[in-house]
Amino acid sequence: MCLAIPAKVEVIENGVAQCRVGEGDTFVTASLMLLDEEVTFGDYVIIHAGFAIRKLDLKEAQESLTILRDLANAYEEVQRKYEQEALDRAKA
Repeated sequence: MCLAIPAKVEVIENGVAQCRVGEGDTFVTASLMLLDEEVTFGDYVIIHAGFAIRKLDLKEAQESLTILRDLANAYEEVQRKYEQEALDRAKA
């Protein structure tokens, strides 16, 4: 399964961008060849399968990152509950 993610362009070299995902230390490489508009340092793009497929404004990028963080947090909570239930069953 693939997921398109928003990321901030940090470096561009020969039509390829190094992009930061969120505020962390995760970087992804993305080709800019599919975009029909210019992208510069500090812009946000949606990346899918190694290609920037659309430029985002700051508000769109922040909303998308918030939704992804919320989903990740919800998954972690469900996973913790599942693991606790498995431990409880093993003790019974």
